[in-house]
Amino acid sequence: MKPIVYVTRRIPDQGLALVLEHCQAEVWPEETPPPRNVLLEKVRACDGLLSLLTDKVDAELMDAAPRLRVVSNMAVGFDNIDVPAATERGILVGNTPEVLTDTTADFAFALLMAAARRIGEAIDYVRAGRWKTWGPMLLMGHDVHGATLGLIGLGRIGSGVARRAQGFNMRVLYHDVVRRQDLEQQLDITYTDIDTLLAESDFVSLHTPLTPETRHIINADALRKMKPTAVLVNTARGPLVDSQALYAALRDGVIGYAALDVTDPEPIPLDHPLLTLPNCLIVPHIASASVATRGKMAELAARNLIAGLKGELLPTHLNPAALERRRAP
Repeated sequence: MKPIVYVTRRIPDQGLALVLEHCQAEVWPEETPPPRNVLLEKVRACDGLLSLLTDKVDAELMDAAPRLRVVSNMAVGFDNIDVPAATERGILVGNTPEVLTDTTADFAFALLMAAARRIGEAIDYVRAGRWKTWGPMLLMGHDVHGATLGLIGLGRIGSGVARRAQGFNMRVLYHDVVRRQDLEQQLDITYTDIDTLLAESDFVSLHTPLTPETRHIINADALRKMKPTAVLVNTARGPLVDSQALYAALRDGVIGYAALDVTDPEPIPLDHPLLTLPNCLIVPHIASASVATRGKMAELAARNLIAGLKGELLPTHLNPAALERRRAP
């Protein structure tokens, strides 16, 4: 008999076909995530769960699913999963890193350029019928080439953004909890403390995981240290930024612009003050949303799920100790 799994949203066929081939699977059919009570009910008889970043997988859920052996998260981030709780229960957890690195780095740089050259405002200007003639002062932005880029976090995606900055002859500063001297010469980047990075950067791009230490790493104090013309780009996690502090900083000219793929809360409510600002560009968490990349993410999530159900180490595992705990007498 095939193992029973629950998939919390329809995923690309590249991964879903694998899941259906190896498992007895139920897929939540709606665009929005399954409500908490539905998720708790659906996992009760499940051997595996293929989750998304919108699904909270905590101790309560794991205890509601006594047969659960694996949680495969179709995302590189896993702050939605209590990994220590899973390890304690012998539940394997996997994510989908690497396959989305270049696509997300492309998008981060696209947001950076769109903010620098005020593309969102320009589109609205044309659609509102305000374009009457060429004007020497019309919608002037800032150059990207030769500017200073500050990266907070130098993992795979942050490194990818640094590589793209080379083509624009940018000076690149970075700050991370781990200094990457191996990449400094290769990428022509400079390690610095976060205060120096904020003060000297024309563009600040966030690429750090969401942890208790990084929550609101960009707060009112950090924003005051940035240039009044600076652009903040966030393609990582919304709660890295204090949304209310960002609104005040953009409104009052403390910084120049923000370009956000992620928000806090997410999705952002239509009455949120950030949506009233012309110098805030917000898109709906689509940095990895290319056809090829989402297909690869779905396939990797499926392979993680299947490996865990077989009692094997996941291709991209987060807690291999869970396998040993499961095998222990």
